[in-house]
Amino acid sequence: MHTVLTIAGSDSSGGAGIQADIKTITAHNMYAMSAITALTAQNTTGVYGIQESTPDFVARQLDCIFQDIPPEAVKIGMVSNAEIIRIIVEKLKEYNAQNIVVDPVMVATSGSSLMKNDAAKALMAELLPIGTVITPNIPEAEVLSGYPIRNTQDMEQAAKKIASFVPGGILIKGGHLTDTADDLLYTREASAWYRTVRIENPNTHGTGCTLSSAIACNLAAGYPLTVCIQNAKDYITGALKANLNLGKGSGPLNHMWQEKGTCSF
Repeated sequence: MHTVLTIAGSDSSGGAGIQADIKTITAHNMYAMSAITALTAQNTTGVYGIQESTPDFVARQLDCIFQDIPPEAVKIGMVSNAEIIRIIVEKLKEYNAQNIVVDPVMVATSGSSLMKNDAAKALMAELLPIGTVITPNIPEAEVLSGYPIRNTQDMEQAAKKIASFVPGGILIKGGHLTDTADDLLYTREASAWYRTVRIENPNTHGTGCTLSSAIACNLAAGYPLTVCIQNAKDYITGALKANLNLGKGSGPLNHMWQEKGTCSF
């Protein structure tokens, strides 16, 4: 069985973060492991409290995982502390981790920053450069590139700027930009567009977490990056089309929308 590690925050409502990642990994018939960077008190209406793990405890979690059941892929989500970022980088290098997917959770839906300056600097200088692929949305790509994004041409320019310090793939998610859900994969060798019709579903809590975890699963299965992204987008499209409706706000996806045993891994 393929093994995948998620390093992220816990979502008490189960729609995003560690919980969404574990559901996604399980739906791909893979074995999920987790290192929790923070506990959150949240639900479909918002985040009401955050309690960070200590850097030492994050390190202990990672040691226990890599020394016993080494993951074939790693997904990294919410990390808002510079010390924790440095610990993660140190441990991933120590254990020669492969297939690293970084979802840079930097900007809230409201547009406010979720990171202090030192954490943002550590993310950009130390964590993103070790990623096999990073998956920023439009607001996050604007922060990373320092470039305003209003159209697909701007997405390409921002990706080129980010590539100056990110040697791996850069998947800019275009959901904030247009009526479509077009994403751009940019590498220093080539670029590719993934064009998808937007699914009319207000319940999108955890889509970024889910997509990045699905990419990690496909990397663990040995697929090329371009195929990994297409497979992951197909999975999340199905999860949105399932139209799960829970909670009073933006509800979660149906991660188990496929019948048991239908995944190809």
